Amino acid sequence: MAVYWCTEVIPLAVTALLPALLFPLFKILDSKQVSIQYMKDTNMLFLGGLIVAVAVEHWNLHKRIALRTLLWVGTKPAQLMLGFMGATAFLSMWISNTATTAMMVPIVEAVLQQMEATSAATEASLGTLELAEKGKAGELPGNQATLEGPSARQQEVNRKKVCKALTLCICYSASIGGTATLTGTGPNVVLLGQMQELFPDSKDIVNFASWFGFAFPNMLIMLLLSWFWLRFMYMRFDLSWGCSLEKKSEEKSAHEVLWAEYRKLGPLSFAEINVLLCFFLLVGLWFTRDPGFMPGWVSIAWAEGKTKYASDATVAIFVAILLFIMPSQKPKFNFCSQTEEERKTPFYPPPLLNWKVAQEKVPWGIVLLLGGGFAVAKGCEASGLSEWMGKQMEPLHTVSPTAITLIMSSLIAVLTECTSNVATTTLFLPIFASMSRSIGLNPLYIMIPCTLSSSFAFMLPVATPPNAIVFSYGHLKVSDMMKTGLIMNVIGITCSFLAINTWGRVIFDLDQFPAWANVTAH
Repeated sequence: MAVYWCTEVIPLAVTALLPALLFPLFKILDSKQVSIQYMKDTNMLFLGGLIVAVAVEHWNLHKRIALRTLLWVGTKPAQLMLGFMGATAFLSMWISNTATTAMMVPIVEAVLQQMEATSAATEASLGTLELAEKGKAGELPGNQATLEGPSARQQEVNRKKVCKALTLCICYSASIGGTATLTGTGPNVVLLGQMQELFPDSKDIVNFASWFGFAFPNMLIMLLLSWFWLRFMYMRFDLSWGCSLEKKSEEKSAHEVLWAEYRKLGPLSFAEINVLLCFFLLVGLWFTRDPGFMPGWVSIAWAEGKTKYASDATVAIFVAILLFIMPSQKPKFNFCSQTEEERKTPFYPPPLLNWKVAQEKVPWGIVLLLGGGFAVAKGCEASGLSEWMGKQMEPLHTVSPTAITLIMSSLIAVLTECTSNVATTTLFLPIFASMSRSIGLNPLYIMIPCTLSSSFAFMLPVATPPNAIVFSYGHLKVSDMMKTGLIMNVIGITCSFLAINTWGRVIFDLDQFPAWANVTAH
Protein backbone atom coordinates (compact mmCIF):
# COMPACT_ATOMS: atom_id res chain seq x y z
CA MET A 1 0.00 0.00 0.00
CA ALA A 2 2.86 2.37 0.80
CA VAL A 3 4.33 1.83 -2.68
CA TYR A 4 0.90 2.29 -4.33
CA TRP A 5 0.21 5.46 -2.35
CA CYS A 6 3.63 6.91 -3.21
CA THR A 7 3.56 6.03 -6.91
CA GLU A 8 -0.23 6.45 -7.48
CA VAL A 9 -0.29 3.57 -9.98
CA ILE A 10 -3.99 3.31 -9.17
CA PRO A 11 -6.09 6.12 -7.65
CA LEU A 12 -5.34 6.82 -3.97
CA ALA A 13 -8.95 6.17 -2.94
CA VAL A 14 -8.90 2.75 -4.66
CA THR A 15 -5.62 1.86 -2.92
CA ALA A 16 -7.31 2.80 0.37
CA LEU A 17 -9.85 0.01 -0.23
CA LEU A 18 -7.17 -2.73 -0.27
CA PRO A 19 -7.32 -3.39 3.52
CA ALA A 20 -11.02 -4.25 3.17
CA LEU A 21 -9.97 -7.00 0.75
CA LEU A 22 -6.57 -8.15 2.04
CA PHE A 23 -6.95 -8.12 5.84
CA PRO A 24 -9.79 -10.71 5.88
CA LEU A 25 -7.94 -12.84 3.27
CA PHE A 26 -4.75 -12.89 5.35
CA LYS A 27 -6.73 -13.44 8.58
CA ILE A 28 -5.44 -10.22 10.17
CA LEU A 29 -8.92 -8.76 10.87
CA ASP A 30 -12.39 -9.98 10.00
CA SER A 31 -14.43 -8.03 7.47
CA LYS A 32 -16.66 -6.33 10.07
CA GLN A 33 -13.66 -5.00 12.02
CA VAL A 34 -12.06 -3.60 8.85
CA SER A 35 -15.20 -2.08 7.36
CA ILE A 36 -16.08 -0.11 10.50
CA GLN A 37 -12.79 1.83 10.11
CA TYR A 38 -14.03 3.47 6.91
CA MET A 39 -16.75 5.56 8.58
CA LYS A 40 -15.44 6.49 11.99
CA ASP A 41 -16.26 9.61 13.98
CA THR A 42 -13.27 11.39 12.38
CA ASN A 43 -14.55 10.71 8.86
CA MET A 44 -17.93 12.17 9.82
CA LEU A 45 -16.20 15.29 11.16
CA PHE A 46 -14.32 15.77 7.90
CA LEU A 47 -17.41 15.05 5.80
CA GLY A 48 -19.48 17.62 7.72
CA GLY A 49 -16.72 20.21 7.30
CA LEU A 50 -16.54 19.50 3.55
CA ILE A 51 -20.30 19.97 3.11
CA VAL A 52 -20.18 23.35 4.90
CA ALA A 53 -17.25 24.33 2.64
CA VAL A 54 -19.29 23.35 -0.43
CA ALA A 55 -22.12 25.67 0.70
CA VAL A 56 -19.68 28.57 1.15
CA GLU A 57 -18.30 27.98 -2.36
CA HIS A 58 -21.74 27.43 -3.92
CA TRP A 59 -22.97 30.89 -2.88
CA ASN A 60 -19.65 32.67 -3.65
CA LEU A 61 -19.28 33.78 -0.06
CA HIS A 62 -15.55 32.98 -0.16
CA LYS A 63 -15.06 35.36 -3.11
CA ARG A 64 -16.90 38.18 -1.31
CA ILE A 65 -14.73 37.74 1.80
CA ALA A 66 -11.52 37.70 -0.29
CA LEU A 67 -12.36 40.80 -2.35
CA ARG A 68 -13.55 42.76 0.68
CA THR A 69 -10.27 41.95 2.47
CA LEU A 70 -8.17 43.05 -0.52
CA LEU A 71 -10.05 46.34 -0.88
CA TRP A 72 -9.50 47.00 2.82
CA VAL A 73 -5.77 46.18 2.84
CA GLY A 74 -4.66 48.43 -0.03
CA THR A 75 -3.22 48.14 -3.56
CA LYS A 76 0.53 48.70 -3.23
CA PRO A 77 2.37 45.50 -4.30
CA ALA A 78 3.47 44.57 -0.75
CA GLN A 79 0.04 45.41 0.69
CA LEU A 80 -1.66 43.47 -2.10
CA MET A 81 0.52 40.45 -1.38
CA LEU A 82 -0.27 40.63 2.34
CA GLY A 83 -3.97 40.98 1.53
CA PHE A 84 -3.94 38.02 -0.85
CA MET A 85 -2.06 35.90 1.69
CA GLY A 86 -4.37 36.82 4.59
CA ALA A 87 -7.56 36.21 2.58
CA THR A 88 -6.27 32.93 1.11
CA ALA A 89 -5.08 31.59 4.47
CA PHE A 90 -8.36 32.47 6.20
CA LEU A 91 -10.47 30.80 3.50
CA SER A 92 -8.17 27.78 3.43
CA MET A 93 -8.89 27.23 7.13
CA TRP A 94 -12.48 26.35 6.25
CA ILE A 95 -12.62 25.27 2.59
CA SER A 96 -10.20 23.10 0.61
CA ASN A 97 -6.77 24.47 -0.34
CA THR A 98 -7.44 23.60 -3.98
CA ALA A 99 -10.78 25.44 -4.15
CA THR A 100 -9.29 28.49 -2.42
CA THR A 101 -6.36 28.64 -4.85
CA ALA A 102 -8.57 28.08 -7.90
CA MET A 103 -10.73 31.02 -6.80
CA MET A 104 -7.90 33.42 -5.85
CA VAL A 105 -5.46 32.98 -8.75
CA PRO A 106 -7.83 34.39 -11.44
CA ILE A 107 -8.29 37.49 -9.24
CA VAL A 108 -4.50 37.87 -8.99
CA GLU A 109 -4.19 37.39 -12.75
CA ALA A 110 -6.85 40.05 -13.49
CA VAL A 111 -5.12 42.54 -11.17
CA LEU A 112 -1.69 41.88 -12.75
CA GLN A 113 -3.01 42.23 -16.32
CA GLN A 114 -4.74 45.51 -15.52
CA MET A 115 -1.64 46.89 -13.78
CA GLU A 116 0.51 45.89 -16.76
CA ALA A 117 -1.86 47.50 -19.24
CA THR A 118 -1.96 50.72 -17.20
CA SER A 119 1.82 50.70 -16.88
CA ALA A 120 2.27 50.30 -20.66
CA ALA A 121 -0.14 53.16 -21.35
CA THR A 122 1.62 55.42 -18.83
CA GLU A 123 5.06 54.60 -20.26
CA ALA A 124 3.84 55.37 -23.80
CA SER A 125 2.44 58.77 -22.81
CA LEU A 126 5.59 59.65 -20.81
CA GLY A 127 7.80 58.57 -23.71
CA THR A 128 5.91 60.84 -26.11
CA LEU A 129 6.29 63.79 -23.72
CA GLU A 130 10.04 63.18 -23.26
CA LEU A 131 10.60 62.89 -27.02
CA ALA A 132 8.80 66.18 -27.60
CA GLU A 133 10.83 67.95 -24.89
CA LYS A 134 14.13 66.54 -26.11
CA GLY A 135 13.26 67.41 -29.72
CA LYS A 136 12.81 71.02 -28.66
CA ALA A 137 16.20 70.96 -26.95
CA GLY A 138 17.82 69.62 -30.15
CA GLU A 139 18.81 66.25 -28.73
CA LEU A 140 18.98 63.12 -30.90
CA PRO A 141 16.17 60.55 -30.39
CA GLY A 142 18.76 57.77 -30.61
CA ASN A 143 20.54 58.99 -27.52
CA GLN A 144 17.25 59.09 -25.66
CA ALA A 145 16.51 55.45 -26.58
CA THR A 146 19.98 54.37 -25.49
CA LEU A 147 19.60 56.05 -22.14
CA GLU A 148 16.13 54.73 -21.47
CA GLY A 149 16.78 51.09 -22.51
CA PRO A 150 18.32 49.78 -19.26
CA SER A 151 15.66 51.54 -17.15
CA ALA A 152 12.82 50.00 -19.17
CA ARG A 153 14.42 46.56 -18.96
CA GLN A 154 14.80 46.90 -15.19
CA GLN A 155 11.13 47.85 -14.85
CA GLU A 156 10.17 44.77 -16.88
CA VAL A 157 12.31 42.56 -14.59
CA ASN A 158 10.65 44.15 -11.54
CA ARG A 159 7.20 43.48 -12.97
CA LYS A 160 8.03 39.82 -13.58
CA LYS A 161 9.29 39.49 -10.03
CA VAL A 162 6.09 40.98 -8.61
CA CYS A 163 4.06 38.56 -10.79
CA LYS A 164 6.03 35.66 -9.31
CA ALA A 165 5.59 36.93 -5.75
CA LEU A 166 1.83 37.48 -6.07
CA THR A 167 1.22 34.06 -7.61
CA LEU A 168 3.50 32.11 -5.25
CA CYS A 169 1.96 33.77 -2.20
CA ILE A 170 -1.42 32.21 -3.08
CA CYS A 171 -0.34 28.55 -3.12
CA TYR A 172 1.91 28.97 -0.08
CA SER A 173 -0.70 30.72 2.05
CA ALA A 174 -3.33 28.12 1.03
CA SER A 175 -1.09 25.34 2.39
CA ILE A 176 -0.22 27.34 5.52
CA GLY A 177 -3.83 28.35 6.24
CA GLY A 178 -5.08 24.76 6.12
CA THR A 179 -2.92 23.85 9.13
CA ALA A 180 -4.78 26.23 11.48
CA THR A 181 -7.99 24.20 11.93
CA LEU A 182 -8.63 20.52 12.56
CA THR A 183 -10.69 20.19 9.36
CA GLY A 184 -8.58 22.58 7.28
CA THR A 185 -6.50 19.85 5.65
CA GLY A 186 -6.44 16.04 5.50
CA PRO A 187 -3.32 15.37 7.65
CA ASN A 188 -4.88 17.14 10.65
CA VAL A 189 -7.91 14.85 10.44
CA VAL A 190 -5.60 11.83 10.10
CA LEU A 191 -3.85 12.86 13.34
CA LEU A 192 -7.19 13.09 15.17
CA GLY A 193 -8.28 9.68 13.84
CA GLN A 194 -4.98 7.99 14.69
CA MET A 195 -5.08 9.42 18.23
CA GLN A 196 -8.58 8.00 18.73
CA GLU A 197 -7.55 4.67 17.22
CA LEU A 198 -4.13 4.20 18.84
CA PHE A 199 -4.81 5.99 22.13
CA PRO A 200 -8.53 5.69 22.96
CA ASP A 201 -7.90 6.88 26.53
CA SER A 202 -6.39 10.21 25.39
CA LYS A 203 -9.55 11.95 26.70
CA ASP A 204 -10.24 14.11 23.64
CA ILE A 205 -6.96 15.97 24.18
CA VAL A 206 -6.88 16.84 20.46
CA ASN A 207 -10.13 18.59 19.58
CA PHE A 208 -11.09 21.62 17.52
CA ALA A 209 -10.47 24.17 20.32
CA SER A 210 -7.11 22.75 21.51
CA TRP A 211 -5.80 22.38 17.95
CA PHE A 212 -6.87 25.91 17.01
CA GLY A 213 -5.22 27.32 20.16
CA PHE A 214 -1.96 25.65 19.13
CA ALA A 215 -1.97 25.91 15.33
CA PHE A 216 -3.56 29.32 14.70
CA PRO A 217 -0.73 31.39 16.29
CA ASN A 218 1.78 29.17 14.47
CA MET A 219 -0.05 29.84 11.19
CA LEU A 220 0.03 33.63 11.76
CA ILE A 221 3.78 33.60 12.48
CA MET A 222 4.45 31.44 9.41
CA LEU A 223 2.32 33.70 7.23
CA LEU A 224 4.14 36.84 8.38
CA LEU A 225 7.60 35.29 7.91
CA SER A 226 6.56 33.99 4.47
CA TRP A 227 5.42 37.48 3.49
CA PHE A 228 8.78 38.93 4.57
CA TRP A 229 10.66 36.19 2.68
CA LEU A 230 8.68 36.64 -0.57
CA ARG A 231 8.99 40.39 -0.28
CA PHE A 232 12.77 40.12 0.20
CA MET A 233 13.16 37.52 -2.55
CA TYR A 234 11.18 39.28 -5.27
CA MET A 235 10.74 42.93 -4.22
CA ARG A 236 13.86 43.64 -2.14
CA PHE A 237 11.65 46.00 -0.10
CA ASP A 238 11.76 48.43 -3.05
CA LEU A 239 8.15 48.67 -4.16
CA SER A 240 8.42 51.29 -6.91
CA TRP A 241 8.13 50.04 -10.49
CA GLY A 242 9.11 53.31 -12.06
CA CYS A 243 8.07 56.92 -11.74
CA SER A 244 5.55 58.10 -9.17
CA LEU A 245 2.86 58.73 -11.81
CA GLU A 246 3.14 55.18 -13.14
CA LYS A 247 3.08 53.75 -9.64
CA LYS A 248 -0.09 55.63 -8.73
CA SER A 249 -1.77 54.62 -12.00
CA GLU A 250 -1.04 50.94 -11.35
CA GLU A 251 -2.36 51.13 -7.78
CA LYS A 252 -5.50 52.85 -9.03
CA SER A 253 -6.04 50.24 -11.78
CA ALA A 254 -5.60 47.40 -9.27
CA HIS A 255 -8.22 48.98 -7.01
CA GLU A 256 -10.59 49.40 -9.96
CA VAL A 257 -10.27 45.72 -10.93
CA LEU A 258 -10.98 44.56 -7.37
CA TRP A 259 -13.90 46.96 -7.01
CA ALA A 260 -15.37 45.86 -10.37
CA GLU A 261 -15.15 42.20 -9.30
CA TYR A 262 -16.79 43.03 -5.98
CA ARG A 263 -19.63 44.95 -7.69
CA LYS A 264 -20.35 41.91 -9.88
CA LEU A 265 -21.33 39.98 -6.74
CA GLY A 266 -24.12 42.48 -5.99
CA PRO A 267 -25.48 43.14 -2.49
CA LEU A 268 -25.27 40.47 0.22
CA SER A 269 -28.03 37.97 -0.61
CA PHE A 270 -30.42 36.19 1.76
CA ALA A 271 -28.68 32.87 0.97
CA GLU A 272 -25.23 34.27 1.78
CA ILE A 273 -26.49 35.61 5.12
CA ASN A 274 -27.92 32.18 5.98
CA VAL A 275 -24.69 30.40 5.02
CA LEU A 276 -22.75 32.90 7.13
CA LEU A 277 -25.06 32.24 10.10
CA CYS A 278 -24.57 28.48 9.72
CA PHE A 279 -20.81 28.98 9.50
CA PHE A 280 -20.70 31.08 12.69
CA LEU A 281 -22.94 28.52 14.41
CA LEU A 282 -20.53 25.72 13.42
CA VAL A 283 -17.43 27.55 14.68
CA GLY A 284 -19.19 28.71 17.87
CA LEU A 285 -20.38 25.19 18.73
CA TRP A 286 -16.94 23.74 18.00
CA PHE A 287 -15.19 26.20 20.31
CA THR A 288 -17.69 25.95 23.17
CA ARG A 289 -18.23 22.16 23.11
CA ASP A 290 -15.34 21.35 25.44
CA PRO A 291 -12.94 24.33 25.59
CA GLY A 292 -10.86 22.82 28.41
CA PHE A 293 -10.46 25.93 30.59
CA MET A 294 -14.19 25.83 31.50
CA PRO A 295 -17.11 23.38 31.17
CA GLY A 296 -18.56 23.31 27.66
CA TRP A 297 -22.13 22.76 26.50
CA VAL A 298 -21.43 19.03 26.16
CA SER A 299 -21.31 18.76 29.97
CA ILE A 300 -24.94 20.02 30.28
CA ALA A 301 -26.66 16.86 29.05
CA TRP A 302 -24.29 14.90 26.81
CA ALA A 303 -21.64 13.68 29.25
CA GLU A 304 -21.89 10.79 31.71
CA GLY A 305 -18.71 10.02 33.62
CA LYS A 306 -15.91 9.64 31.06
CA THR A 307 -18.32 9.21 28.15
CA LYS A 308 -19.03 12.28 26.01
CA TYR A 309 -21.88 11.55 23.63
CA ALA A 310 -21.47 14.64 21.42
CA SER A 311 -18.16 15.19 19.60
CA ASP A 312 -16.92 17.74 17.04
CA ALA A 313 -18.32 15.39 14.38
CA THR A 314 -21.82 15.72 15.90
CA VAL A 315 -21.62 19.50 15.47
CA ALA A 316 -20.33 19.24 11.89
CA ILE A 317 -23.11 16.85 10.84
CA PHE A 318 -25.77 18.99 12.59
CA VAL A 319 -24.76 22.11 10.65
CA ALA A 320 -24.36 20.11 7.42
CA ILE A 321 -27.95 18.83 7.75
CA LEU A 322 -29.11 22.36 8.55
CA LEU A 323 -27.77 23.54 5.17
CA PHE A 324 -30.18 21.14 3.41
CA ILE A 325 -33.09 22.69 5.37
CA MET A 326 -32.38 26.44 5.62
CA PRO A 327 -34.05 28.45 2.79
CA SER A 328 -32.03 30.23 0.12
CA GLN A 329 -34.78 32.85 -0.42
CA LYS A 330 -37.16 34.69 1.89
CA PRO A 331 -40.42 32.74 2.33
CA LYS A 332 -43.46 34.72 1.11
CA PHE A 333 -46.35 35.03 3.54
CA ASN A 334 -48.53 37.49 1.58
CA PHE A 335 -51.06 34.87 0.43
CA CYS A 336 -53.83 37.39 -0.25
CA SER A 337 -51.88 39.62 -2.63
CA GLN A 338 -50.17 36.78 -4.54
CA THR A 339 -50.68 36.42 -8.28
CA GLU A 340 -51.83 33.18 -9.88
CA GLU A 341 -48.24 32.49 -11.00
CA GLU A 342 -46.85 32.99 -7.48
CA ARG A 343 -49.44 30.61 -5.97
CA LYS A 344 -48.23 27.80 -8.22
CA THR A 345 -44.68 28.04 -6.83
CA PRO A 346 -43.95 26.03 -3.64
CA PHE A 347 -44.42 27.98 -0.40
CA TYR A 348 -41.04 26.90 1.02
CA PRO A 349 -38.13 28.13 -1.15
CA PRO A 350 -35.22 25.89 -2.24
CA PRO A 351 -32.68 25.04 0.51
CA LEU A 352 -29.13 26.40 0.64
CA LEU A 353 -27.78 23.08 -0.62
CA ASN A 354 -29.27 20.18 -2.54
CA TRP A 355 -27.86 16.68 -2.79
CA LYS A 356 -26.87 17.05 -6.45
CA VAL A 357 -24.50 19.94 -5.65
CA ALA A 358 -23.07 18.14 -2.59
CA GLN A 359 -22.59 14.94 -4.59
CA GLU A 360 -20.68 16.76 -7.35
CA LYS A 361 -18.47 18.97 -5.17
CA VAL A 362 -17.60 16.89 -2.08
CA PRO A 363 -14.29 15.02 -2.68
CA TRP A 364 -15.53 11.59 -1.60
CA GLY A 365 -12.17 9.99 -2.37
CA ILE A 366 -10.61 11.76 0.63
CA VAL A 367 -13.14 10.11 2.97
CA LEU A 368 -12.13 6.67 1.63
CA LEU A 369 -8.45 7.60 1.88
CA LEU A 370 -8.84 8.50 5.55
CA GLY A 371 -10.74 5.26 6.18
CA GLY A 372 -8.01 3.22 4.49
CA GLY A 373 -5.43 4.85 6.76
CA PHE A 374 -7.40 3.99 9.89
CA ALA A 375 -7.83 0.41 8.64
CA VAL A 376 -4.05 0.09 8.11
CA ALA A 377 -3.40 1.41 11.64
CA LYS A 378 -5.87 -1.12 13.07
CA GLY A 379 -4.26 -3.93 11.07
CA CYS A 380 -0.75 -2.94 12.26
CA GLU A 381 -1.94 -3.08 15.85
CA ALA A 382 -3.86 -6.37 15.52
CA SER A 383 -0.94 -8.12 13.76
CA GLY A 384 1.62 -6.92 16.31
CA LEU A 385 3.54 -4.89 13.69
CA SER A 386 3.20 -1.67 15.73
CA GLU A 387 4.71 -3.32 18.80
CA TRP A 388 7.55 -4.80 16.73
CA MET A 389 8.36 -1.45 15.13
CA GLY A 390 8.35 0.21 18.55
CA LYS A 391 10.91 -2.30 19.87
CA GLN A 392 13.18 -1.74 16.87
CA MET A 393 13.30 1.95 17.72
CA GLU A 394 14.16 1.57 21.42
CA PRO A 395 17.84 2.54 20.82
CA LEU A 396 16.57 6.03 19.94
CA HIS A 397 16.02 6.76 23.66
CA THR A 398 19.67 7.92 23.75
CA VAL A 399 18.90 10.66 21.19
CA SER A 400 17.55 14.01 22.35
CA PRO A 401 13.73 14.33 21.87
CA THR A 402 14.21 17.74 20.21
CA ALA A 403 16.65 16.20 17.70
CA ILE A 404 14.20 13.35 16.96
CA THR A 405 11.40 15.87 16.35
CA LEU A 406 13.52 17.99 14.00
CA ILE A 407 14.81 14.98 12.03
CA MET A 408 11.36 13.40 11.64
CA SER A 409 9.74 16.73 10.70
CA SER A 410 12.40 17.32 8.03
CA LEU A 411 11.92 13.76 6.71
CA ILE A 412 8.16 14.25 6.36
CA ALA A 413 8.62 17.68 4.71
CA VAL A 414 10.88 16.07 2.07
CA LEU A 415 8.59 13.08 1.47
CA THR A 416 5.45 15.17 1.13
CA GLU A 417 7.00 16.91 -1.91
CA CYS A 418 6.65 13.61 -3.81
CA THR A 419 3.64 11.91 -2.17
CA SER A 420 0.14 12.81 -1.03
CA ASN A 421 0.21 14.59 2.35
CA VAL A 422 -2.68 12.42 3.62
CA ALA A 423 -0.92 9.24 2.54
CA THR A 424 2.34 10.40 4.15
CA THR A 425 0.75 11.06 7.55
CA THR A 426 -1.32 7.86 7.33
CA LEU A 427 1.83 5.80 6.81
CA PHE A 428 4.12 7.48 9.33
CA LEU A 429 1.98 8.56 12.30
CA PRO A 430 1.43 4.97 13.61
CA ILE A 431 5.19 4.38 13.34
CA PHE A 432 5.95 7.59 15.25
CA ALA A 433 3.34 6.67 17.88
CA SER A 434 5.02 3.26 18.45
CA MET A 435 8.45 4.85 18.57
CA SER A 436 7.36 7.48 21.12
CA ARG A 437 5.76 4.86 23.33
CA SER A 438 8.87 2.64 23.26
CA ILE A 439 11.26 5.46 24.26
CA GLY A 440 8.93 6.97 26.88
CA LEU A 441 8.16 10.20 24.99
CA ASN A 442 4.77 11.89 24.74
CA PRO A 443 3.54 10.77 21.26
CA LEU A 444 2.10 14.21 20.48
CA TYR A 445 5.57 15.76 20.78
CA ILE A 446 6.53 14.03 17.52
CA MET A 447 3.13 13.46 15.87
CA ILE A 448 2.01 17.12 15.87
CA PRO A 449 5.12 18.68 14.23
CA CYS A 450 5.19 15.85 11.67
CA THR A 451 1.50 16.39 10.88
CA LEU A 452 2.19 20.09 10.28
CA SER A 453 5.29 19.28 8.18
CA SER A 454 3.22 17.12 5.82
CA SER A 455 1.47 20.33 4.68
CA PHE A 456 4.77 22.06 3.84
CA ALA A 457 4.89 21.00 0.19
CA PHE A 458 6.38 24.23 -1.18
CA MET A 459 9.14 23.20 -3.60
CA LEU A 460 7.59 21.37 -6.57
CA PRO A 461 4.61 22.11 -8.85
CA VAL A 462 3.45 18.48 -8.52
CA ALA A 463 3.72 18.46 -4.71
CA THR A 464 0.20 19.73 -4.10
CA PRO A 465 -2.77 20.89 -6.26
CA PRO A 466 -2.41 24.61 -5.25
CA ASN A 467 1.21 24.58 -6.51
CA ALA A 468 0.11 23.00 -9.80
CA ILE A 469 -2.69 25.56 -10.30
CA VAL A 470 -0.35 28.51 -9.73
CA PHE A 471 2.38 27.00 -11.94
CA SER A 472 -0.07 26.51 -14.83
CA TYR A 473 -0.44 30.30 -15.28
CA GLY A 474 3.08 30.54 -16.73
CA HIS A 475 4.71 33.15 -14.48
CA LEU A 476 6.98 30.64 -12.73
CA LYS A 477 9.82 28.25 -13.53
CA VAL A 478 10.44 25.11 -11.49
CA SER A 479 13.69 26.69 -10.30
CA ASP A 480 11.76 29.69 -8.91
CA MET A 481 9.53 27.41 -6.87
CA MET A 482 12.43 25.29 -5.64
CA LYS A 483 14.59 28.27 -4.54
CA THR A 484 11.71 29.98 -2.76
CA GLY A 485 10.19 26.75 -1.43
CA LEU A 486 13.41 25.56 0.21
CA ILE A 487 13.43 28.52 2.60
CA MET A 488 9.64 28.17 3.02
CA ASN A 489 10.25 24.61 4.26
CA VAL A 490 12.87 25.89 6.71
CA ILE A 491 10.41 28.55 7.95
CA GLY A 492 7.66 25.94 8.38
CA ILE A 493 9.78 23.36 10.22
CA THR A 494 11.33 26.04 12.47
CA CYS A 495 7.97 27.60 13.36
CA SER A 496 6.31 24.26 14.18
CA PHE A 497 9.37 23.23 16.24
CA LEU A 498 9.24 26.47 18.25
CA ALA A 499 5.45 26.20 18.67
CA ILE A 500 5.57 22.63 20.03
CA ASN A 501 8.35 23.60 22.47
CA THR A 502 6.58 26.73 23.81
CA TRP A 503 2.80 27.07 24.01
CA GLY A 504 2.33 23.54 22.63
CA ARG A 505 3.88 22.11 25.82
CA VAL A 506 1.24 23.87 27.92
CA ILE A 507 -1.78 23.09 25.72
CA PHE A 508 -1.01 19.36 25.29
CA ASP A 509 0.93 18.81 28.57
CA LEU A 510 4.00 17.48 26.76
CA ASP A 511 6.46 17.58 29.67
CA GLN A 512 5.48 14.14 30.96
CA PHE A 513 4.73 10.72 29.51
CA PRO A 514 0.93 10.41 29.71
CA ALA A 515 -0.93 7.45 31.18
CA TRP A 516 -3.07 7.15 28.03
CA ALA A 517 0.04 6.33 25.95
CA ASN A 518 0.81 3.13 27.89
CA VAL A 519 -1.82 1.08 26.08
CA THR A 520 -3.27 0.92 22.59
CA ALA A 521 -6.81 0.27 21.41
CA HIS A 522 -8.13 -3.24 21.77
